[in-house]
Amino acid sequence: MSSTPRARHLAIYPGSFDPVTLGHLDVLSRARGLFDEVVVAVGRNPDKEDFFSADERLALLEPLVADVVRRDPAGATVSLASYSGLTVDFARTRGACGIIRGIRNVTDLASECQLAITNRQVAEIETVFVVTGEAFAFLSSSLIRQIAGFGGSVDKLRPFVPENVALAIAEKLRDPSTSIARLAHEAQVD
Repeated sequence: MSSTPRARHLAIYPGSFDPVTLGHLDVLSRARGLFDEVVVAVGRNPDKEDFFSADERLALLEPLVADVVRRDPAGATVSLASYSGLTVDFARTRGACGIIRGIRNVTDLASECQLAITNRQVAEIETVFVVTGEAFAFLSSSLIRQIAGFGGSVDKLRPFVPENVALAIAEKLRDPSTSIARLAHEAQVD
């Protein structure tokens, strides 16, 4: 009896990852057990000013993803890509069967469900929700940007972001030409 080869299950894990947090890496680690391949897709949110450029985010993610894969070599393979435009269009060009979305709380679930239903109706692609570990249930890139932008200590961010990200944030804050450094300086003056 011959068996038909099983289709490869590829998923897109999209986000701005601006900056990448330990919560993002937690979701990636969990998702690797669900698919054969995961593409971490760095996108741009047109409603937000970039903290790190797409190239900087990819450079920050590269060693972090390699570490996630090294810690669990039996999980899905992981690659990195950047994209612009609609996530479902990018997912289709990659032949993805699913989109991975991290869920931290019921607020996330409400907004993500609406998007998941739309993606299924419009693009015939399923969304898989991966609940982050409880230690990261409150964590978001926006929160990290706010703490940094309002003069919060980079040392206080270390429990929430990988070390290379903390160092990159500190570098941005030292560069007076960046908007985040100007904002942090203004916050300290007030």
